[in-house]
Amino acid sequence: MASVSLQQIVKHYDTTPVLHGIDLDIADGELMVFVGPSGCGKSTLLRMIAGLETISSGTLQIGGVRANDIAPAQRQLAMVFQSYALYPHMTVYDNMAFALKLAGQRSDVIDAAVLRAATTLQISALLQRKPSELSGGQRQRVAIGRAIVRTPQLFLFDEPLSNLDASLRVQMRVEISRLHRELATTMIYVTHDQVEAMTLGQRIAVFNAGRIEQVGTPHQLYNHPANLFVAGFLGTPKMNFISAEVLASHGAQLKLLLPGGAMVTVAAGAASCGERVTLGVRAEHLRIAPAPGSNTVEVQIGHIEYLGDQAIVYASLAGSSELIAIRTPADASALQTGQRCQLQLPLQQCHVFDRSGQSLALSAAHA
Repeated sequence: MASVSLQQIVKHYDTTPVLHGIDLDIADGELMVFVGPSGCGKSTLLRMIAGLETISSGTLQIGGVRANDIAPAQRQLAMVFQSYALYPHMTVYDNMAFALKLAGQRSDVIDAAVLRAATTLQISALLQRKPSELSGGQRQRVAIGRAIVRTPQLFLFDEPLSNLDASLRVQMRVEISRLHRELATTMIYVTHDQVEAMTLGQRIAVFNAGRIEQVGTPHQLYNHPANLFVAGFLGTPKMNFISAEVLASHGAQLKLLLPGGAMVTVAAGAASCGERVTLGVRAEHLRIAPAPGSNTVEVQIGHIEYLGDQAIVYASLAGSSELIAIRTPADASALQTGQRCQLQLPLQQCHVFDRSGQSLALSAAHA
């Protein structure tokens, strides 16, 4: 196992900047996920850790050793790509054993390593098959097994499940989590899929435009986003955002004026009267109220999505073009498109972001 330390890592191609001073420490044995939209720099950083891309400036340490100039083959890591890259003419056994044969390992050592990895990945019965005889999920297991047999101190995964269908992705997420528990090896996993990030990562680094916006556990990022980007990126449906104006600030509460003239009170850090802010609230924290009351606003239902065990109601607030998503029980049959109803905003579960997009979070004393 090995810790990984990134200190002011910068990457640019000629005059085009890609990464802007990344600082991040990954603990020994941790499963860290890099998540963000396409082009945010997460895969580039992973390739720099692997040694497949040069570091323009900054320091990379693996296991406490400066690794900037260490050749990829000497970094004691294994990488699993989106493409399985299996040799089609070789059996599963030979694909998994190939790197060990190249390293000159004895046949009994190779055999033990391959059988151990195959047992862990539950592919022992497939060792004599060719890749063409395997399903997508089985091929991905073989690609992971090829990495495991090398007993690396660090695993790097670059969107390994992107080629699988939805049900197989769920199955493989469970397998990778189990694998991490059994091997207790440091893993860095890159994905653009927030569900993969939330379900796999012990901690998650959210990337945007070559920078890390926030690092934390899935619970921290979901419930305490540092800014608008993180709040909007994590969660399905994404967090609702409503433009607002601060009418009053009293200790740990803000009184806000919403489009259409509605006024609500939320728990948040201090802000100046008249300041323009963004109110954020997740769909599962909103409730349809039977009548007007404290912290309610009137909305009109525009669309309802029935999802079996639940329904997502999309409603509009007067004076705002943004639809508000509300998660409701599936049996909320009384709700109809075009209906006007009262929406209850929770005092303690709203988020407020300032004009620059940063969270106006409560201090520890008021949280």
